[in-house]
Amino acid sequence: MTHLSALHSPTMFNTTFIRPAKFYLGGFSNIPHIRYFYIFLCFVYIVTVLGNGFLLSVIWLVKTLHTPKYMIVFNMALTDLCGSTALIPKVLDTFLFDRRYIVYEACLSYMFFVIFFASVQSWTLVTMAYDRLIAICLPLRYHNIVTETSITAILLFVWCFFVSAIATMVGLLNRLSFCSSLVINSFFCDHGPVYRLACNDISINQNLASAIVSIILIIPLAFIVATYICISIAVSRTAFREERLRALKTCTSHLILVAIFFLPWTGTNVAAVTSYIHPNARMINSALTHTIPPLLNPIIYALKTEEVTNAIKKLCKRHYFSNKKKGKT
Repeated sequence: MTHLSALHSPTMFNTTFIRPAKFYLGGFSNIPHIRYFYIFLCFVYIVTVLGNGFLLSVIWLVKTLHTPKYMIVFNMALTDLCGSTALIPKVLDTFLFDRRYIVYEACLSYMFFVIFFASVQSWTLVTMAYDRLIAICLPLRYHNIVTETSITAILLFVWCFFVSAIATMVGLLNRLSFCSSLVINSFFCDHGPVYRLACNDISINQNLASAIVSIILIIPLAFIVATYICISIAVSRTAFREERLRALKTCTSHLILVAIFFLPWTGTNVAAVTSYIHPNARMINSALTHTIPPLLNPIIYALKTEEVTNAIKKLCKRHYFSNKKKGKT
């Protein structure tokens, strides 16, 4: 791509430091009919907005759902909505309308928001696991431990921590000099493909990226696994089969969310470390990992959680009777 040299118009702080005016998003290469994949992502985004918007509305409007547990679900729906909005519209604009050049500062902002909301989603699942752990292992103390104040504090800490951590990770890209290729081998401004374009020392960026991956993937998954080991032990000590089934039933929605969020991420990272993975395969998997969980999460909670289905029925009845009264008047 010789025409990319025109993009450099670099800001030079000295003779060795070059900051490009723009990057070029390479995206997928040599995949026939790839436009259908982008149209599929458009459909995914529309359903994600409708599903998460509906779940947020139900939790907001039905007072019986104003509990610590559903504060966590509300946070999940909100981050799903924001994460999809940060990623998908820009992907569609970039590749459907062939606007692959992205201003340097816009690229860093894009990167921050996509990674930030994925991080919050991960630790929201951890908070859900904590809620289930206390509910099943310490049921008599649940309402004293899992309070609105404690859940607000946990979620607020998660948001503040990741604002700082991801801002630091993205901000450290400003110390890099981009003096050769400006083609990002990804479908968005992903952190790894960007810092690997630099021609000065990237060891700090690599180390911080490894730490953030551990915080987003390895530590949360380890905590959730440990949580369910404790839950399994507690459930196995329950004498009555009906109680065991009831306890496990309250965990099914969360376990499905954990599986659809962590398994693709873990699979991609393990494949990248242990063997070669084709860039197209990595990007498709990454795109689906970012977009499918936010699509499925509200569907899973709306269909598999009894409190939510009852709340939806209440709202429908309330709407029906209010319309009936208006019709009579």
